Amino acid sequence: MYKFFSYLNRMKYIKRWSLMRSIREENIMEHSQNVAVIAHALALITNKKFGGNVDVSKTVLLAQYHEVGEVITGDLPTPIKYFNPEIKSAYKDLEKNASLRILNMLPEELKEEYTEYILPNENTEEYKLVKFADRLSAYLKCVEELNAGNAEFKKAKASIEKELKNCQNSAVQYYMKEFVPAFNLSLDELD
Repeated sequence: MYKFFSYLNRMKYIKRWSLMRSIREENIMEHSQNVAVIAHALALITNKKFGGNVDVSKTVLLAQYHEVGEVITGDLPTPIKYFNPEIKSAYKDLEKNASLRILNMLPEELKEEYTEYILPNENTEEYKLVKFADRLSAYLKCVEELNAGNAEFKKAKASIEKELKNCQNSAVQYYMKEFVPAFNLSLDELD
């Protein structure tokens, strides 16, 4: 009996933003889907708008599996995860070990197919786009919470917005300019 997919199904129980009061809770399963959608857009924008050559499918799959280790570790809040270099390094090792444990729940003939997405090469353009998509997803969560009247996310939004505006990625800048403003619209305004 293989437990890999059963573990992935538990992603819906791992809450994000645990240190903050949220109007609407978010779990890592829905977050991963959101990051995959944004990463897909960033990959397409990179290729179609800016003449890039990233592997769109690989980007989406990296995004889909980018939180797998958190089924075991939970979602450690960003201020803790990046508090100092020692904690950051120790947590990175913990996440890697958790991801390896879950990867080992697959039959041998499937492990190789999943390894490049669950234990990715962090130096690829595809991986970098996923990291940007992850930050964009966090930013959009802040926008959502603020639009619902939750000032708890004000500082996080400002911090992430500054980070995104200062990044040197053309696809991210395009997404911020052309797509993000619509997230401030109501359903009636989207029509």
